[in-house]
Amino acid sequence: MPGMTTRKIVVAASMSLDGYIARPNGAIDFLVEAQGLDFAKFMARFDVCVMGRKTYEASVALGGEAMFKQGDAEYFIFSRTLPRGKRDYVTFVDEPITSFIERLRAKPGKDIWHMGGGKLVRAFLELDLIDEVGIGVVPKLIGAGLPLFPGGFPERHFKLIEAKQYGSVMGLTYERVRDAATKSKSNE
Repeated sequence: MPGMTTRKIVVAASMSLDGYIARPNGAIDFLVEAQGLDFAKFMARFDVCVMGRKTYEASVALGGEAMFKQGDAEYFIFSRTLPRGKRDYVTFVDEPITSFIERLRAKPGKDIWHMGGGKLVRAFLELDLIDEVGIGVVPKLIGAGLPLFPGGFPERHFKLIEAKQYGSVMGLTYERVRDAATKSKSNE
């Protein structure tokens, strides 16, 4: 349809300077507040959020359940172990990512926030479904942990579209580059 844009899938997360979103035990105590970030404005960009089961459970354990109850966003949790269906304020999904995302993108709406975790990010990267990456880089090296981008996906190219400082946190936004050269290279 003319004038219709594809809903972007945006990975947005904070990580340590050495690339970890959590310590090996899942703790995120090293993260600091991004001073001056308008979280309400950020959230207004999305009407759908997807995440993995472990990210969901960690969010609930940290008191993030209130976020699921607020606003108009729908939350979809990918899980192979929990039963499918809507419960409380979220919907559990156990189906191929591609068909699920095709259905989401076919509906009118805002962009889709991919909240993590790393294994689900890797799966989306393998399928070339990530359109934008927003990273808040916290100036701490923690030495070990759960990486934002666990290895095992094909090379993907992005271009920097914004760099902004939020107190001690550096916010970097990258957009996926999909041109003939990168497409042929990623198919090799």
